[in-house]
Amino acid sequence: MANPRVAYAFSNDRPTLAPPAGGRILAHLVVNVEHWQFDEPMPRTIITPPHGKETVPDVPNFSWVDYGMRAGLPRMIDAIRERGLPASTSFNAGVIDAYPRAAEAMLEAGWEFVGHGMHQKTLNYVGGEAEVIGASLDKVARFTGKRPRGWLSPGLRETRETPELLRAAGIEYVFDWVIDDLPSWMSTASGPLIAMPYNLELNDSIIYAIEKHSSPEFLLRLERSLELFERECERQPRVLALGLHPHLIGVPHRFVYFERMLDALIGSPHVTFMTGAQIADWYVGQCPPPTGD
Repeated sequence: MANPRVAYAFSNDRPTLAPPAGGRILAHLVVNVEHWQFDEPMPRTIITPPHGKETVPDVPNFSWVDYGMRAGLPRMIDAIRERGLPASTSFNAGVIDAYPRAAEAMLEAGWEFVGHGMHQKTLNYVGGEAEVIGASLDKVARFTGKRPRGWLSPGLRETRETPELLRAAGIEYVFDWVIDDLPSWMSTASGPLIAMPYNLELNDSIIYAIEKHSSPEFLLRLERSLELFERECERQPRVLALGLHPHLIGVPHRFVYFERMLDALIGSPHVTFMTGAQIADWYVGQCPPPTGD
């Protein structure tokens, strides 16, 4: 089959799921909090190097993300907390040492910590993938007192073995497979794993860093997506995940639109806010893991 992990099916042919008590659209705020190493090439750039030659250290592009950790993230934490909303952080474990105040603030806010590697470097190039996965999960567990149940690979990149390694490490759901508006069961040699809905289109990294749209674009996309989901959710619940980065949506000229996005979701009678673990529990409660996988 085309997808080696998840059997193909029309989304609207799937068995109908009963929505959670709060609403039929499950809004999930996923804040990606990352450690870009100063002495390494930057994962992404806002400004190209002179003469096309990459430099290390890369001060302007490091500063781009460092601003988000200093100024953008506290704005986001305050906006989410003031509205009483839950959130998940897709979290490089290296943040614990590099940005301890950030890690402590998200823990105090009650956010769910989702594994995101040790530093912002794809699993294809870290060397010793299983060791990196295990070490990052162990480090988060020591800091939070809870081992992460979910995982989002840096850059959403995996090797052929990543799902098996994640499942063997105790991960229950992964955000890398952006294939449906509902969770799906994935097949791995280590046992079933949930493909958790995430988003490439409602993602500030795509909208602003790659496609380079103007500041209101994310809000416009959310409004149109919400309009459609409010129709579709009468037949089947929908998961509406937002991919967020402090150095992108947390800058002043975009932040007002982030606040409007939150308020638009709050204003919909169909929306309930949930974390990844809550969505996983809701799904497993109606679709238990397949046997013999």
